[in-house]
Amino acid sequence: MKNYRPDHELPEATKKWGWKFHHLGIPTSQKMPGEKYLPQFKFYVSGFSESPFGVEWMRFKNDSPVHPLVQKVPHLAFEVENIDEELKKHALKIITPPNPPSKGVRAAMIEHNGAPVELIEFKHKTF
Repeated sequence: MKNYRPDHELPEATKKWGWKFHHLGIPTSQKMPGEKYLPQFKFYVSGFSESPFGVEWMRFKNDSPVHPLVQKVPHLAFEVENIDEELKKHALKIITPPNPPSKGVRAAMIEHNGAPVELIEFKHKTF
């Protein structure tokens, strides 16, 4: 018999694994205010720095190398201490291997039940 999580309990990733919510990435085809272009991924990103909830908009160019699932389905992103350890420990389905999207950051994308999930590791936090 499968154990089901009661509605009032946190997901296993946050409660037991210690992952921290970072943002919700939402694909869009509309141009958004304050877009920043990321040439290595061929998409525009906006909203995160202004959102108190971590909502990030992503608008992709037709030839973007980003995994098609990420371009079509919103994703949750979690901050983790060590991406490599988390990927091994939980036997997750990797759709984008760990890579450095920007200085001091590593990110990977996994797929769970048809939904993309991002793991982010920060090497140099600034406070």
